[in-house]
Amino acid sequence: MDTVAFTQMKDGTREEYVFLQKLEHDYIRALPERLLLALERLGGSLQGYKISRLEHSLQSATRAEDDGADIEMVVAALLHDLGDELAPENHSQFAASILRPFVRPEVTWVVEMHGLFQMQYYAHHYDKDVQGHLAYKDHRWFESCQRFCERYDQAAFDPAYPTKPPSHFEPMLREVFSRPAFAHPAQ
Repeated sequence: MDTVAFTQMKDGTREEYVFLQKLEHDYIRALPERLLLALERLGGSLQGYKISRLEHSLQSATRAEDDGADIEMVVAALLHDLGDELAPENHSQFAASILRPFVRPEVTWVVEMHGLFQMQYYAHHYDKDVQGHLAYKDHRWFESCQRFCERYDQAAFDPAYPTKPPSHFEPMLREVFSRPAFAHPAQ
């Protein structure tokens, strides 16, 4: 079988869905390759900074690793701005949804909230609220997000910082995204 015969999902047969499931498993296994390509595309996105979004992502991940963060947080730092290209108004939520099946809930929350938390550093220049993140001051992962933003994200725009290349992070990305989806314990 090369393709299914149905034109409406409700008309599919078991054989067709078994066929599709195999193709879907192969597609899911190739997710790391697609993520690496998406990361590469950040090299030409959002002008005006001293470094590209790709370099920012690599520097964020380098800073996280240098700070002793675990593999999930390092990969999160690598991918935290992946949504900039397709979801510039909600890039944090976009990136968090990609990570969610493969990392612990804390990491997902940090990535999902980093856009709001980052505003403490620059929102005043746009006459916007710099304290929006404080609405979450009692959240159990507030400090984790503060650390992520202060040490790995807002500081990662330095062209002189010794940043590791994509090849350094590729094994980590492959490890995280090779895990069974939603297999991590809930917190």
